[in-house]
Amino acid sequence: MEYVALVFSLMGLYAFCQAGELKRRMDKLEGELTKMKGTSFNEARKDLVRLAKEYAGKSVKIGLKEDYMDSDIVTYGNTKHGSNTIIDVDDEWMIVKIITPKTEKIKMIRMEAIQTISED
Repeated sequence: MEYVALVFSLMGLYAFCQAGELKRRMDKLEGELTKMKGTSFNEARKDLVRLAKEYAGKSVKIGLKEDYMDSDIVTYGNTKHGSNTIIDVDDEWMIVKIITPKTEKIKMIRMEAIQTISED
């Protein structure tokens, strides 16, 4: 019985050490991300926002990053069967009207989800 308690206490100590290591890694990653805010990634995003503001009110093709795929935009908005029209843009969000063969939808898309914007 004492051996079981010893094994469980060692497992608890190991889990505690792993949690501390994870916290240290997360703090390091957050520091790196904070430093990165002024780099070229941020500049590319500013260019994308500027481009989206130029296309406001126009029909566009929107390329989304793989993690953020939206079936309405990919299936209808970027094809000959429908269109994407930018309604409004700010630094964080873009409002898009998606016209499909049957309906019209209005969606908000995060600017970080957008990879490319091109005129239709």
